[in-house]
Amino acid sequence: MTARSLGDILREWRRRRHLSQLNLALDAEISQRHLSFIESGRAAPSRDLLLHLTERLGVPLRERNPILIAAGYAPVFAQRSLDDPALVAAREAIDLILKGHEPFPALAVDRHWTLVCANAALGLLLAGVTDERLLAPPVNVLRLSLHPDGLGRRIINFAEWRNHLLERLQQQIAGSGDPVLRALLEELIALPVPPTTRRAVTGVPRNLGDIAVPLEIETEAGVLSFLSMTTVFGTPLDITLSELAIESFVPANAETAAILRR
Repeated sequence: MTARSLGDILREWRRRRHLSQLNLALDAEISQRHLSFIESGRAAPSRDLLLHLTERLGVPLRERNPILIAAGYAPVFAQRSLDDPALVAAREAIDLILKGHEPFPALAVDRHWTLVCANAALGLLLAGVTDERLLAPPVNVLRLSLHPDGLGRRIINFAEWRNHLLERLQQQIAGSGDPVLRALLEELIALPVPPTTRRAVTGVPRNLGDIAVPLEIETEAGVLSFLSMTTVFGTPLDITLSELAIESFVPANAETAAILRR
């Protein structure tokens, strides 16, 4: 990225967000002329203005450091492992959220959907995985979910759930342009689709399909139905934390809640 001009990089992100120069200038509260000069290389933005523009464009923190470098500024955002002493409080918060969600499953993933950590309830969903390679670190949660030797054959509403996950992944690619996610999408699309054995009839509220796609899966304890929720850090200043998401699953019906509590 540093081999390209700052103007080219900003223009690419602006177009990726489907914004005109006027739209972005109004949103950033600067003149369109000034933005045009920045993109053409006739004006050099201050570091604060550059950070403001990348914020308005929703540029991921990982991509903001190279933009700063392209403009001649030092990187601002750190990237540390969750084991770093500086992130102890964040890791404790994540563990607290995962533990507090029990007896319902919850897990944390990074930007490439690699499993970072999970609570004990996830084990119930993984009990029927036949290919141990899918559980060998690093575990990709999307691959595990859609692979026929993973959870794929036990997901009752597989077609709906697959479409839901692929749409989320496509949105993530559109927002980040990440080549690793593009390769993952191609891999997931190529996976064989398990045969449909029966329709999902698990007591999920009839109008739920209008607002969310439930996950309905067969387990050793019975058929479980979930709604999924995603939790992220609101204003992270560390790249690792900005890319971390907690995926939690709450019962979509009373039967699922009762099974998990038992």
